[in-house]
Amino acid sequence: MSNLDIGLIGIAAAFVLVLIRMPIGIALAGVSFCGLWAMTSGAGAFGLLRSVPYQFVANWSFSAIPMFLLMGFIASHSGLSSGLFRLARLLLFRVLGGLACSSVGACAFFAAASGSSVATAAGMGRIAIPEMRKAGYDYGLAAGSVAAAGTLGSLIPPSILMVIYGIFTEASISKLFMAGFVPGLMTAVFFILMIVIRVWLKPSLAPASTERPTRAELKEAVLDAWPLPLLILGVMGGIYGGVMTPTEAGAVGAALAAVIAVLRGSLSFGRLLAALRETLSGTSRIFVVALGASMFTSFMALAGLPAKISEIVLSLGSSPLMIILMISVIYLILGMFIESLGIMLLTLPLLLPLINGADINLIWFGVLTIKLLEIGLITPPFGMNVFVIKTMVPSGIGLPTIFKGVAWFIAVEVLILALLILFPQISLFLPEVLG
Repeated sequence: MSNLDIGLIGIAAAFVLVLIRMPIGIALAGVSFCGLWAMTSGAGAFGLLRSVPYQFVANWSFSAIPMFLLMGFIASHSGLSSGLFRLARLLLFRVLGGLACSSVGACAFFAAASGSSVATAAGMGRIAIPEMRKAGYDYGLAAGSVAAAGTLGSLIPPSILMVIYGIFTEASISKLFMAGFVPGLMTAVFFILMIVIRVWLKPSLAPASTERPTRAELKEAVLDAWPLPLLILGVMGGIYGGVMTPTEAGAVGAALAAVIAVLRGSLSFGRLLAALRETLSGTSRIFVVALGASMFTSFMALAGLPAKISEIVLSLGSSPLMIILMISVIYLILGMFIESLGIMLLTLPLLLPLINGADINLIWFGVLTIKLLEIGLITPPFGMNVFVIKTMVPSGIGLPTIFKGVAWFIAVEVLILALLILFPQISLFLPEVLG
């Protein structure tokens, strides 16, 4: 049996193991170990098992991940995000579906502090969904708006997925952050426009607000909401201004979040401990998956499969646009069954040679990849954000109701994806200007 055959069997085995819900990091590492043993020897497989984890974890850029996670969890546990929704609600009270629009706006801001889609959906869902239900909003619209807007955590910088993508592809993380800003903002604006149009066509989805905020209430809301924008400005301004690298910005952001929370008197020892515990848990999960993916990359390279796939596709004369469209279809299908980090790390070893061979811009492709993974977070049957939101609604509200509410947002996501593919400058404008 040739190395190529072993590589093909390895891919099939990895997909089967992931689909039967084996942890993806364990599945990738196990398949890689067995495949390398078959291609070389037991000594070669054990050598990879010893060397790859050490070399991988020693990558300094990975230290940004726990720091950005800690920043987001401190902001969430200390209540820095709650003021955002209140301020957005008061500013948008005249807008149709104002509370749902406020949820999108608050999620966009919180995404810039959390770096995680699931954390954004969970953090804002606890605040926004009860308020929308109290106002008589349709459950599908209420739950769907938060689940969909939560995906902005993957695209609006700083993004954990972008950090990992940048490390694996050796693309500039700073440029990836810049490239994600405009598409992320555009997504939030399109979501709000869609909500307004839906409520205009069907007013029963969101009763008109009777709230009329006073100047004093607005002033109080601004004073309550200022810490998170300040935190975001400090982190992203430091990166874009060239004062610090994304890795350093993660540490600065975590420290700044803690200082702001202490000054506000909202960070108790218990809350800090909870934030640290969730950071350790989240970092461990990410690192296990990334370690397995790193071993899988070595296994695929030795099997020669990525180079073979690239050679076959490019020999067919496929244009970069056709390659992007094929990859998009693959990602949309995988997104229905596999969580986002797993999809990215499972496919990148196979796709990178093809992307490089077709001379596709890695920054642009990174934004498209994150957008495709965003869509996967809300597509049935296993949309992770939808399952997170399900825990925040009454037991009588089933998953079909939430998926029905999310369907409108999926349609908007597909439209934005098409625009990003057709007009790469939407993503590349900022990196070229600020780079």
